[in-house]
Amino acid sequence: MTTHSLTLRDDHLKELRDHLLRDDGCEHAAYLLCSIASIRRDPWDREAHRKYLSARVIPVPDDQVIESTPTVVTWSTASYVRVLKEAAANGQIVAVVHNHPAGMSSFSPQDDANEPDLVQLAVNRNGPETNLLSLILTADGHIAGRVWLLPKEGAHAPMRLIRVIGESWNLHYPGRGGGTAMPAFQRQALAFGDALNEDLRMLRVGIVGCGGTGSAVAMLLARLGVGQIVLFDNDIVDRTNLNRLHGSRQADADALRPKVDVVARAISELGLGVRVVPVEAWVGDPQCRDPLRSCDVTFGCTDDHEGRLFLNRFAYYYTVPVIDMGLSVDVDHGEPPTVKALDGRVTVLSPHNTCLLCRGVINPQIARAESMKRTNPEEYEQRKAESYVAGEGNPAPAVVTFTTELACMAVNEMIHRLQSFRGADGSAANRVRKFHLNEDRQPGHKALPACPICSSDTLWGKGDVQPFLGRVS
Repeated sequence: MTTHSLTLRDDHLKELRDHLLRDDGCEHAAYLLCSIASIRRDPWDREAHRKYLSARVIPVPDDQVIESTPTVVTWSTASYVRVLKEAAANGQIVAVVHNHPAGMSSFSPQDDANEPDLVQLAVNRNGPETNLLSLILTADGHIAGRVWLLPKEGAHAPMRLIRVIGESWNLHYPGRGGGTAMPAFQRQALAFGDALNEDLRMLRVGIVGCGGTGSAVAMLLARLGVGQIVLFDNDIVDRTNLNRLHGSRQADADALRPKVDVVARAISELGLGVRVVPVEAWVGDPQCRDPLRSCDVTFGCTDDHEGRLFLNRFAYYYTVPVIDMGLSVDVDHGEPPTVKALDGRVTVLSPHNTCLLCRGVINPQIARAESMKRTNPEEYEQRKAESYVAGEGNPAPAVVTFTTELACMAVNEMIHRLQSFRGADGSAANRVRKFHLNEDRQPGHKALPACPICSSDTLWGKGDVQPFLGRVS
C-alpha cells in the first residue's frame, strides 16, 4: 500500500486563494505543478509513501472558462494539455485545484463525475503511471485533497496530510478536530488547545544528532506528545557527555552504546505512545534518505559542518523545515576561566529564509575536511600532518543547562509556528540568545546573490533528482 501527502508552500497557497476565492461566489480553477519525493519505506508504518511538493501555480485563464457558477466550474482542456506537457518534461505531477464557495470541505458528486475524465486525459498524455491530484479550497481556510489512481474504476486515495509551510506551519488531515486527547496532555491543551495536541500527535519529526542538544530536543518532543520521532547519529555514549546526554547512564558509556539507542530507550520508557526509530548512521548516508524524506520537520542538532551542509541543502530541496541550532562558548584561559561570550542560536531553514552558508554558520573548508576524515581517514591524517585540513582542536566547552535551554528555544519555535502563541509576527528565522548578557537578538542576513540554495526558488521543492540533492553525496 502507498500513502500520499502534499507539502504546499504558503506563497503558493496565497496565489491559489487570490485566484480562486473571489467575491463573485463562483467556483474557479487553477493548476499546481508538484515535484515528487518517493519513499520506499516509511520508518514508522513500513509502507511506501509519496510526497508531492508544490513547485508552481498556474491559474486557469478566465477566457478559457466555459462555465463558472457557485457549484460548477468547467473550462477548455487546452491549458490542461499544456500543463501536462510541462509536467512530463520536468518529471512532475499536476494537481487540479478549485474552490467551493459554499464552504463544503469535501468533494461533491459533481467532482466525482468530472475528474475521471481529467485523469484519463493525463494518463493518455503522460503515461499509465501518471497520477492526478485534486484539491479543494474553501473561504474559511479548509483544504482537502485526494490522489486519483485508476480513472476507469474511479479509484482514488485521500491525502494523509497536507502541510502548508511558511512563517507558520498549518496541517490539514482527515478527522482533525475530532480526536480524543490523552490524559497526559490535558493540561497542555488548557494552554494551547486540543488542536495543537492533535497536530503534534500527527507530526513526524527527525532529530539529527543525539548529544546534549539533540537528546534534550528528543525528550521535549516526546513529552509534548509528538507521535513519530526518528533519531540520526552514528556516535556512541562516552563519559565526557554523560552529564549532558538526557537519558544516558554510566552503564551506557561502559557498554559503548549508540546514542540513538539510548535516547530511543528513554523515550519508550516514558510510556506516552511515541513511536521512535533509531538510525545509527551519519545523516548523509543513503540509508537515512527515506527516514529523512518521511519527516514533516527536522531538528539539526549536529555540531559538524558537513552534516549542516547536507541539511542546509535538504531543507530547500524537499521543503522540510530544518530547525538548526548551535551553542558557542568563548572563554579565556584563566583559572577559573572567564566567559567572554555564551551564545545559543536557533535558525529555521525553509524557502524564503536565508541559508546557513549565507549566514556564515557553515565553513565549507571544514566541511570538506570532515568529509575526508569520515570517508578517507588515512588521507585525512596525512593532510592533517601537512597542515592542509582545518577544524581540529580542543573539545568545545558545553554546559547542560545551556544545551537544554537551547533545545527549549528550538522546540518553542516549532510550537509557535504550529500554534502562533507569540502573535502574528512571532516567528523568528534566526534567534540568538546571549546567555551572558541575558538578552535575545534576531540578526538578519541577506542571501548572497550567487547562492544556489536560497537566493532564488530554482531548487525549492525540487524533490527527487539524480544524483541525490543534485550532487554526489
